[in-house]
Amino acid sequence: MTQTTEPSGNQKRKMKSASRLYAVQALFQLEQSGQTVERVCHEFIEHRIGADLDDVTLQDGDLDLFTTIVTEAVNYQAPIDQMTDRALVAKWPLGRIDPTLRSVFRAAGAELMRTDTPARVVISEYVELTAAFFPDGKESKFANAVMDHMAREAKPEDF
Repeated sequence: MTQTTEPSGNQKRKMKSASRLYAVQALFQLEQSGQTVERVCHEFIEHRIGADLDDVTLQDGDLDLFTTIVTEAVNYQAPIDQMTDRALVAKWPLGRIDPTLRSVFRAAGAELMRTDTPARVVISEYVELTAAFFPDGKESKFANAVMDHMAREAKPEDF
């Protein structure tokens, strides 16, 4: 009889953080490849999340959170993009933003608009991801400002 152990609170947080990273990567892949959301989600779930690659085991993720973020970002892309556009200055419409940042904003927007995750958690998690994608740039400060604006619109009760 195999006994499965429930992940600790710290492990659950790591799994959620990893799911957000995977969601950003999946949204980037969707935009670049034109594949279906079902195909990309299946690929991540079956071949990436928690996978063993050579001598490295990738972090397990919260599959429900991953799937929710990706599908909600795709299903509600227009209102998420509109909310993001309102947070951007007029000279920088969403179409001019780096595709990785667009994926970050779409994932964060989906989580802000379609889940009960507190706004400050969403902002913190995605700013950290942005810093990981752009370690030498000012993108994380920019992303923080944009997501703060988005969060105040999507979840004003959190402020």
